[in-house]
Amino acid sequence: MTEAGAADTLWLADWRRRIATLYAEVRERAGSDPVAAWEHWRAERERLYRSHPQSPVPAADRDAVRARHFPYDAALRFEALVVEPVPPPEVAAGEAGAFAAILPVSDGGAMSFTRIGRIVVPFPEGSRPLAVYWMAGYAGGLFLPFRDATNGAETYAAGRYALDAAKSADLGGDPAAGTLVVDFNFAFQPSCAFDPRWACPLAPPENRLDIPVRAGERLT
Repeated sequence: MTEAGAADTLWLADWRRRIATLYAEVRERAGSDPVAAWEHWRAERERLYRSHPQSPVPAADRDAVRARHFPYDAALRFEALVVEPVPPPEVAAGEAGAFAAILPVSDGGAMSFTRIGRIVVPFPEGSRPLAVYWMAGYAGGLFLPFRDATNGAETYAAGRYALDAAKSADLGGDPAAGTLVVDFNFAFQPSCAFDPRWACPLAPPENRLDIPVRAGERLT
C-alpha cells in the first residue's frame, strides 16, 4: 500500500468511527426527544460532508453542501414488527434460494443480499410493505432501501436508504420483540447521489412505494 493509499484508508476508518458514534448518539437521544436527535444528526452530517476527507461529495463541491431535509414528521417514525420473509413474486414458495435477493447497483452491477423479512408501514395514505435485507458480503448488516414518489424531483432519482447498518446507519430496535425502529425522517441519499464514482445498491421493485415520503434528506 502506498503512503497516500494508507492515508486514505485511515481517513475512511475515521469516517466510519464518526458515523458509528453519530448513530449511537441518535439512538440515545431519540428515546426521549426524537426531534433533538434528528437535529443533531442533520448538523453533524452536514459538518462531515463539508469537511471530512472521506466525504462522498466531490472536494470541489463540499463548501456548498447544506443539509436539506423535509420538516420533521412524527407520524413517520415507527417501531415496526419484522415478520417472516416470503418468497419474492417471481419465485415459487419452497423453491431453493427463495429468500436470496439480488439488488441492483447504481453502476449497472448487482449485489447479493438475504431477504430476512418485511415490515408493514402504516403510512397516513395507507399501509405499505417493505422488505428488509441483510447484506451477504462486505461487513454484513441490515439494509432497508426504498423508492417513493418524490424520487427524481425532490429526492435522488434512484431512491434513498432508511437503514444501512453496514455503514452504522441503524436506529435500533428490540430483538426480543422482533422489531426495528424505522424513522423516515432519517432517510438519506446514497453516496452515488453526490458522485457517480460510488457504486450503491438500490431498492428493488418490491420496495418501490407508490406514495410520496416527504421526510428525511432531500436534494431540493
